[in-house]
Amino acid sequence: MLYLLGVVAFALGILISVSLHEAGHMLVAKRFGMKVTRYFVGFGPTIWSFRRGETEYGLKAIPLGGFCKIVGMTPQDDDVDPADEPRAMWRYPLWKRTAVMAAGSAAHFALAVVTLWFAAIFMGLPNPDYPSSTAEIRNEPARIELAPCVVQENVARVCEPGDLTSPAAEAGLRDGDVITAIGTRQIGNWGEMLDAIRATEPGPAEVSYLRDGATHTVRVDLAEVQRPPQDQVDGPVGPVSALGVGLGTPPTITYSPLSAFGATADFTGTMAVNTAHALQRLPQKIPALWEAITGAERDVDTPISVVGASRLGGEAVQHGLWEVFVLLFISLNFFIGVFNLLPLLPLDGGHIAIAWFERVRSWLFARLGRPDPGRVDYFKLMPVTYALILIGGAFTLLTITADVVNPITLIQR
Repeated sequence: MLYLLGVVAFALGILISVSLHEAGHMLVAKRFGMKVTRYFVGFGPTIWSFRRGETEYGLKAIPLGGFCKIVGMTPQDDDVDPADEPRAMWRYPLWKRTAVMAAGSAAHFALAVVTLWFAAIFMGLPNPDYPSSTAEIRNEPARIELAPCVVQENVARVCEPGDLTSPAAEAGLRDGDVITAIGTRQIGNWGEMLDAIRATEPGPAEVSYLRDGATHTVRVDLAEVQRPPQDQVDGPVGPVSALGVGLGTPPTITYSPLSAFGATADFTGTMAVNTAHALQRLPQKIPALWEAITGAERDVDTPISVVGASRLGGEAVQHGLWEVFVLLFISLNFFIGVFNLLPLLPLDGGHIAIAWFERVRSWLFARLGRPDPGRVDYFKLMPVTYALILIGGAFTLLTITADVVNPITLIQR
């Protein structure tokens, strides 16, 4: 039930963000005096609508996006009433047309940044200093965070009934304690602590730790679990000792309302870099998507569709991982905002690119003393546009299929 609730909530969030995208176009166009005749959420048959002023607002049957109709977006539009010709979008100054077309992506960016600011205060953002490699993890201080349980088998999953309680918790250790010794073996970092625990037989062991500047020693009954060697993840599984703790370096940090502005700016910069890299790698991931459909293991770094994102949102809610749900929503909005600005038709960025191309071309012709070549003929670009739509549709179908038959999951069982 929670899973289904999460899927529906995430899909609804995407629908709202797309609706805000179209609202961005509409509001800026109206602000400049352009005529907007329709604003609808969804596609297909109209379920409900009303008219206010010169615009019809409504809801359609297929909740897969939305649209707004701005009169005269291109000179080739043949449905412009003669009385509306002066208000046709293509007649407006370049900067106004650019603002209207960019407003959709701006709405996604605004939604992502505002949500990110609230997340920084109430939920926390990923710690930029959190170790990202095995070597970095091993060099971290041996500061612990109590695990909720000890999973006996070598499976990454959440705790379930019947799992052992953390031996460290039963012995009275607390989050933030720094392990200084296991038996007679001195501990200098996290890696040394792991080695010492593995080298100690399951059962009673003396554990020394630092708390509030004072050193204490406690007797801990180390649990026996099944694990592979630390330096060989795919190696043979065997019995080893477990303390029932995790790395105490916090994976997330919460901020005050003031400091959240800086954290939001930093995280936004990180998203921008990651989004640029993801777009560059997109063509390289197509073979991996196809292999995932035909039976290979799904690469977690492959693109996902709205279906896949909604499924991940459902998993996040199911397991109480609301921070994952929120950050996924933020990242998806940021990605959509950037993607829509790519200089390709029929994306918003394609219309912006054509508008600026017209301006630069007119400037060059004027400098050369030649007549202004006028506006770009969109009809001549239709074959390229259709080809891009076909490619985009095929890619969308590929990602949806992969997300249905071999989805990426948060929790491995």
